[in-house]
Amino acid sequence: MTRTLPLAASAAALLVFGFAPLALSPYWLSLLTIIFFYVCVGQAWNLMMGYTGILSLGNSLFLGLGGYVTAVLASRYGVVPWIGLPLGALVGAAMGVVIAWLGFRFSVRGVYFALLTIAFAEFFRLLFDNWDYVGGAGGVFLPSLGPDESILLHLRGSGLLFYYAFLVLAAAVTAISALLVNGRHGFFWRAIREDEEAARALGVRARSMKILVVAISGAMTAVAGGLFGLMNGSLFPDSMLGMGMSIEIIIAPIIGGLGTLVGPIVGAFFVVPVTEIANDVGQHVGIFGLNTFVYGVMVFLVIVFLPEGIWPRLRRLATRRQRPDETDGGSDA
Repeated sequence: MTRTLPLAASAAALLVFGFAPLALSPYWLSLLTIIFFYVCVGQAWNLMMGYTGILSLGNSLFLGLGGYVTAVLASRYGVVPWIGLPLGALVGAAMGVVIAWLGFRFSVRGVYFALLTIAFAEFFRLLFDNWDYVGGAGGVFLPSLGPDESILLHLRGSGLLFYYAFLVLAAAVTAISALLVNGRHGFFWRAIREDEEAARALGVRARSMKILVVAISGAMTAVAGGLFGLMNGSLFPDSMLGMGMSIEIIIAPIIGGLGTLVGPIVGAFFVVPVTEIANDVGQHVGIFGLNTFVYGVMVFLVIVFLPEGIWPRLRRLATRRQRPDETDGGSDA
């Protein structure tokens, strides 16, 4: 029963979102597309921070590398995204291995590892900002498709195409995360998060496990970055590799609930509409940057009132309602 219910809920959700374009306007579809994007990158970051306790504040690096690899290959050499996206994932994973190996080889942990990821992201942002091969500060623009070129082959087209693309990617990233965290690797990662020295004493190869999770997170984020670049049709160093994007990546899983599979989904469905409304209101009343202020308020409120995030609190309330005589101590894998 405990395994059947999540699968049935996931299948029902996919069915609903699969037919949603029949009833929703293009505006709501674009909003859902952005939500699915943040589910992808949030799940990837959650593997590192939520399950393994590795704090990264530079995941925009993986996003930018995946986006630029896919876009440069497509714009300069005509390589279709079905090849560019996997290559971007490989580059993201390789960069994750480099950062993780350097950091963990020299015992860089906690906030110092976070600073290391920021340093790498800023280095590549400045590099791409001054590198003419990738367009420099002017960015990369993807050429328009010819009348005889296939939309599906080149993954270019209307918002509906990217709605389904990000829906499939979000489902795939969530499914892969579920398989990983409920399997052998997930137990090792949680053991490292709780007490790395004890995990080592029990035979867990902590450094290898941490490098692996950073590489997987990098690959997932890079694929999302490639698809994000294809959807926008252009990429710029500041928007893809900047600190602003790194912060946006981590907000949804923090608010939704770290260390849970549902948390990044709940967080994305909460954060994106709220910030979208704040942005619209800010433009209407002439208060630019109101969405950034709302970000700060949401994080503050969650830290003060819901330190575990929204989903763990909802799950605990639902469990108590079903079993009022029992106290809940479980956690969502």
